[in-house]
Amino acid sequence: MATYIKKGKIEEDIQKDDAKVSEIVRSTISKIENEGDKAIRELSVKFDNWSPDSFRLTKEEIEEICATIPEQTVKDIEFAQNNIRKFAQEQRESMKDIEVEMMPGVILGHKNIPVNSVGCYIPGGRYPMVASAHMSVLTAKVAGVKRVIACTPPINGEIPSATVFAMHKAGADEIYILGGIQAMAGMAIGTETIDPVDMIVGPGNAFVAETKRQLYGRVGIDLFAGPTETLVVADETSDPEMIATDILGQGEHGPTSPGALITTSEEIAKETLKEIERQLKVLPTADVASVSWEDYGQIIFVEDEQEALKEADRLAFEHVEILTKNPDFFLENMTNYGCLFLGPKTNVAYGDKVIGTNHTLPTKGAAKYTGGLWVGKFLKTVTYQRITSDEKSAYIGEYAARLCQLENFSGHAEQALLRVRKYGNKG
Repeated sequence: MATYIKKGKIEEDIQKDDAKVSEIVRSTISKIENEGDKAIRELSVKFDNWSPDSFRLTKEEIEEICATIPEQTVKDIEFAQNNIRKFAQEQRESMKDIEVEMMPGVILGHKNIPVNSVGCYIPGGRYPMVASAHMSVLTAKVAGVKRVIACTPPINGEIPSATVFAMHKAGADEIYILGGIQAMAGMAIGTETIDPVDMIVGPGNAFVAETKRQLYGRVGIDLFAGPTETLVVADETSDPEMIATDILGQGEHGPTSPGALITTSEEIAKETLKEIERQLKVLPTADVASVSWEDYGQIIFVEDEQEALKEADRLAFEHVEILTKNPDFFLENMTNYGCLFLGPKTNVAYGDKVIGTNHTLPTKGAAKYTGGLWVGKFLKTVTYQRITSDEKSAYIGEYAARLCQLENFSGHAEQALLRVRKYGNKG
């Protein structure tokens, strides 16, 4: 039976925190609905001390910013974008339009049509998430989205140059220096100066994630991607230093970022605890990582791989590193995760920044019903039908009429019976 060596906050406390965030987001969205650009500017001043003449960068401003990017940074971003583009293109190629003749003269099909317009959020603040530009803007463009706009907040009153460069190279059609709730709501609702989009995507803090949740339905979203989550599944062959490094390395995202270890080795659990304490004394971002570990960290001791699998699927975390003798056991059997990292030679940071898989992934249990952001999220799989045979229209109409009458839908039945009368009994 699984036992907790360390637990984080109780669920009741987490729900209270979520309720506070929800109310702030609700009132902010209402303000933007009613006041448009005025509200956007007030919020930007309040949260980012940012009030430019225009939040949208001009073509000339973008070119000037891109010209300042160091050569090595340009090469690094191009390397990452090439990997992400290549993988996204392979994913797009896997999605085929189909057409099938069900019976002579009865044709069904589906098409994969890109969403017309998408708004991408690229987080900033303490950590300018340059990589999110590749993951959202570039992936949307590979999918064929015609209009892709992107927002990122200023950092200490300055435009984040590398992020703007990445947005531009990824193919953004419009770039706005705007953050938080006001960015997400502005793109979704629209204002006097921002044309609304059909879909909003991208990771962010609890406020950004809640904004997406409340706007869902009015616009499409990729998924609920809140504070990052990292789970390590380890056995006696694993390295406690590596486990601690990989958990704390993601815990620095924010004070509400859960990190967890599931292990079949009590010794590994104890040594990992010691390693986390040691690393928190020297980690430059320990002020954040220590809070996330204290409040949301978990260590679960299990009997064997089967129990580890059960607990991992129950948690359904965003990132799952497998540091066991046989990582393929989890690849073959695990069902609830955002992305798997198999073996010690890879890690979450590779997926976050450069290797080619997308880093916008499901959190808070959403991995039980959805995967992460990919080209398919930007495509609508829509169906069509065509009947070219009089005989087959009448033939199907007879079945349809009886099934409609079975459900008391007389109007539906008449649609079918009209075709039976019009196209049937011609011989």
